[in-house]
Amino acid sequence: MSKQNSSRGRQDKSSPKKTQQKSQPKTSTEGIRLNKYIAHAGICSRREADVYIKSGSVTVNGKTITEMGYKVQPDSEVRFDTRLINPEVHRYVLLNKPKNYITTVEDDRGRRTVMDLIQKAAKERLYPVGRLDRNTTGLLLFSNDGEMTKKLTHPKHKVHKLYHVTLDKKVSLNHLREIADTSFKIEDKRVFVDAISYIGNKPKSEIGIEIHSGRNRIIRKIFESLGYTVIKLDRTIFAGLTKKNLPRGFWRHLTQQEVNNLKMIK
Repeated sequence: MSKQNSSRGRQDKSSPKKTQQKSQPKTSTEGIRLNKYIAHAGICSRREADVYIKSGSVTVNGKTITEMGYKVQPDSEVRFDTRLINPEVHRYVLLNKPKNYITTVEDDRGRRTVMDLIQKAAKERLYPVGRLDRNTTGLLLFSNDGEMTKKLTHPKHKVHKLYHVTLDKKVSLNHLREIADTSFKIEDKRVFVDAISYIGNKPKSEIGIEIHSGRNRIIRKIFESLGYTVIKLDRTIFAGLTKKNLPRGFWRHLTQQEVNNLKMIK
């Protein structure tokens, strides 16, 4: 032991003992907000989590919490509708969907689902962001980020989707103009088409159409209302993501830049 340490030790013995201060309770600034914790667990968005918290659906360490802004500590046990949840690392997986797969997490009829194609993509439980019907191919995003999913599927954010449509016959220019018109309606509801045109160097039975609507089978309904039958429907762009280097039936994780771009959508 050095001389310095030795003299310090003697000084400590001769000095009066200091009163040991009690540990202070954790401040309200520690931990993570409960609604954020729930969103990170992939349950829903933060705004939706606030509704569930207020309704008494969430418990922390066995106690029902209805307080907005409540902070969860790292060792807390959080349950949503009695089910234990944990915040997960957010994952974002992009699939180039083939035909004859349905967009659902489970199917009681034993049909093939898109989950069969991405089962090895992540250890976290992922969910489809939006839908593609059974015969529609192309880009489908999966994530456990509830807040991001909400943003990408809500019409007010106007997330653009581009489709390559192959029809049973040539489409007239007048019909293209009619579809592009802001007064165009399907089932008495206005249809907002962001852009529509023939696809260059392709027959006039192949159309590119860009929409942000999430209405079920809307593109098929658009053309069926004018007497056309959709032979093929392929989503080529979703929220700025493309099929580049992604063959049909394959998936990949988004890059950090792609995730950042999605987060910038207002």
